[in-house]
Amino acid sequence: MYVFDTSPLIKLFENYYRSRFPSLWDRFDGLVADKRIVSTRECKHECNDGPADALRDWVNDQDGFFHTPGAAEGTYVGLIYSVPHFQQNIEQRKLLNGGRNADPFIIAKAGTDNRAVVTMERFKPNGAKIPNICAHFGVECLSVEQFMEREG
Repeated sequence: MYVFDTSPLIKLFENYYRSRFPSLWDRFDGLVADKRIVSTRECKHECNDGPADALRDWVNDQDGFFHTPGAAEGTYVGLIYSVPHFQQNIEQRKLLNGGRNADPFIIAKAGTDNRAVVTMERFKPNGAKIPNICAHFGVECLSVEQFMEREG
């Protein structure tokens, strides 16, 4: 069970063309249909703002993939930002430009549903990125490669 960040979705849609990697997409689509892979409404907004046309088309055809945060996720986001160091996760540049920040909602969804986060971000000592926040809260965090290995 996984919650996908925006970055692995962009990578998949930009680098793994459906016509060239049919077995990957058959498995991915099956995991999505079985609701083993989900994401958040905030991720959907980031995908729609992103560079991949194929991803934007796919995003807007998905029903039930992008979850709207509930009270439990809202509480969890509050816990994340109650740690002063993790407040750095809110990038000033994004806020000033009206940007979006799906990270805390992705982690909250995974934390409340006992799922693993899949992201392109990497753990950095003293960082405030997804893997650091996941480690702090005991949420499993995988790279796209680790996800692919796990799912065969």
